[in-house]
Amino acid sequence: MAAASARRHTLARLAPAAIAIAAACTAAAAAPAASKPQHGQPTAQALMHSRELWATIDVCNSPKQPNTVGIRGSMPGDGKPADKMYMSFALEYLNAANQWAPLTSSSSGWVLIGDGSGARQGGRSFTIKPSHARPKLVLRGMVSFRWMRANRQFAHTTRPTTGGRQALVGAEPAGYSAARCNL
Repeated sequence: MAAASARRHTLARLAPAAIAIAAACTAAAAAPAASKPQHGQPTAQALMHSRELWATIDVCNSPKQPNTVGIRGSMPGDGKPADKMYMSFALEYLNAANQWAPLTSSSSGWVLIGDGSGARQGGRSFTIKPSHARPKLVLRGMVSFRWMRANRQFAHTTRPTTGGRQALVGAEPAGYSAARCNL
């Protein structure tokens, strides 16, 4: 995740824990993945079941990026360069009832990842302001994926982060991939 193109956004306080966070939305390049559709163009259902559709945490409070959670996603293309692919990145925390809840104002909004000619990866990082007044947070990422043709959505899905993924760029340390991050 390229620090040179980082955009910082101030995030609202998390209720009820009143956790203030700041997101450093790094504009990681939408790196094209190695594979492309081979046997015709996949259907929307085939896109949803592709091995190239995933989300992972690739940075979790590392020494080089303290208090930072990086989320990376991968999505398959449909083989059509005129189509556009978008991702939206967000954080959730495990609340006192042991349920996942959105972390207030921790969404990137829709980010153009690339055209539909092949699989693409993209990512965003969120910096959490430390607080000694709150317990440790258990976080996960949620990535929403959107495929567009002629300005109309033809496929959409959302995936939680999982571990064991191969990110092309941005992982800290290199190769890091996890489902959750404890801060």
